[in-house]
Amino acid sequence: MRKAALFSLFLLAWPTGAAAAKPPVLVELFTAQGCRSCTGANENLSRLAERPGVLALTYSVDYWDYLGWTDTFAKPEYAERQKAYVTRLKLREPYTPQMVVDGGEEAQGLKMPEVDRLVRAAAASPRNPPDVRFVGARRVDVGSGRVPKGGAEVWLVRYDPRAVEVTVRAGDNRGETVVQKNVVRQISRLGAWRGRPQAYRIPAASDDGLKTALIVQSSRGGRVIAVAQPKS
Repeated sequence: MRKAALFSLFLLAWPTGAAAAKPPVLVELFTAQGCRSCTGANENLSRLAERPGVLALTYSVDYWDYLGWTDTFAKPEYAERQKAYVTRLKLREPYTPQMVVDGGEEAQGLKMPEVDRLVRAAAASPRNPPDVRFVGARRVDVGSGRVPKGGAEVWLVRYDPRAVEVTVRAGDNRGETVVQKNVVRQISRLGAWRGRPQAYRIPAASDDGLKTALIVQSSRGGRVIAVAQPKS
């Protein structure tokens, strides 16, 4: 009874008919410290991160570690996220540097004219995202909206907003200093979203100083429906 009462209060408190603010365009860079061609893409991502209306995130992948350098930020779940995009976008295989824009389009991370075109198109496209509200540090509420075919998922991302320098000591980039910004340090699937208001529990941050972003998107690497961050 207690859970049912709490959920009923949540539904009553949710604002009805309120227009959600247009979410930022999500740009996700898949890169690696041991990838020689990724340096320029890292710089491009850093510039994108400064643009209003864009949330730019860096994911380090681990499949280039065999070249001799173990990426200090890579986690298997980041490569799995990229593989989901590869399947959804009908690509032959994952590669770096790759930028995925709003989960629906991708481009080589060094081809900024193409990335810019995709970002502009995503920003201009009509969107009707659900409302997202952070309640303290441990809960987020997602409101009602239209669910895409195949369902939708809610993801929580924690990233380091600083520009972080890493000196590579082995492999193809030996002796080089790699600079990465908005490096994702933690990603968690909070659950499914079925178009009705729902509350999700937020896991604790793995490190201090990380920023938080919530992503609602079609299941298995589909288009992004909403992106939100707690108010500073």
